[in-house]
Amino acid sequence: MRAIETARLLLYEVTILDVPFYFELFNSKGWLQFIGDRNVKSIADVEKLITERYLPSFDNLGYGTYTAFAKDTRKPIGCCGFYKRPSLDVPDLGFAFLDTEVGKGYGYETAAALIAQVKKDRSITNYIAFTVKENVASITLLEKLGMQVSGTITLPGGPEVLLVFKNVD
Repeated sequence: MRAIETARLLLYEVTILDVPFYFELFNSKGWLQFIGDRNVKSIADVEKLITERYLPSFDNLGYGTYTAFAKDTRKPIGCCGFYKRPSLDVPDLGFAFLDTEVGKGYGYETAAALIAQVKKDRSITNYIAFTVKENVASITLLEKLGMQVSGTITLPGGPEVLLVFKNVD
C-alpha cells in the first residue's frame, strides 16, 4: 500500500475500509456546499463509488485518492488526490476535509506532499484544480500551492461554472 507521511498526517491509498469515513465526508456541510451533492445516501452508495471509481485509479493510472489520517488520533480527517475525468486532458487535484478539520492547514499539508510525491515520481507534470468562486479557502490554498487561475469550466453534468487553476512549474 502506497503511503505518504507529513508532519501531522499519514496519507494512505483509499481502501474499502474507508467507506464509513467517506459516507460522513460526502455528506458533510462543507462537501455539500463547495463540492456538491453526489447523491451518496447510503453506505452501499459509497462502497460502489470507491470500488468502481477510486480503487481502480491507482492500478489504471498510477495515481488516485489518499485518505488523510491524523497521526495523533489515527482517525481519518480528509482526503486528497489526483483524479482523471474523461472530459479533461490532465488530472485534477482535489482535497476535502471534515468540517471540524478545516482551517488547520491540513489541505496545504496534504496537497503539497502529494504534489512533491508526483514530481519525484514524474508520473504527473501538468495538472489543474478547480473550485467554486465562493470557496475562498480553496482559492487561497491553490494559490499558496503556486497555482494560478487559467479560466473557467463547467464540467459535464455540472450545474455551475468553476474557476480553473493550473500548475505553473
